[in-house]
Amino acid sequence: IQEHNPKLYERLTIIHPNAIEFRPVESFRSMLAQSAQPYRHVWMRARDQLSLDLPVQHQLLAYASDYNLLSTAVLPHLKTTSYENLFMASLDHAMWFHRDFRMDEWLLYALDSPSASGSRGFTRGNIFNQAGKLVASVVQEGLIREFR
Repeated sequence: IQEHNPKLYERLTIIHPNAIEFRPVESFRSMLAQSAQPYRHVWMRARDQLSLDLPVQHQLLAYASDYNLLSTAVLPHLKTTSYENLFMASLDHAMWFHRDFRMDEWLLYALDSPSASGSRGFTRGNIFNQAGKLVASVVQEGLIREFR
């Protein structure tokens, strides 16, 4: 993004999270209050109307896709620790684009985590447009540890 659209990059790095709007389907607060299943759904879009080429739209979606992944992996483990006490870092993140999309239109991010053990969490995400078509898929493995 920095190379193709420096102004967009500057906005993302200076005033994020305002550049991307996230609207969770399930209440994250209620998930934090108790141990929850490792899945969630989040609507997301760019706050501003964008007239960007598709490769830059891909970069923006890749940027936004990093949010919400690892937090999904810890949901079943919140009875034994607090979300605020966790250090999380991405170790590996891969993404595939299946169809054209627009970042200034709502996209549904469906996330799940089939495995979290040994201080690592594995998460998957599917991103759908408003017509229900799969536009991108994401996988991530991350390090998850309590602060000491």
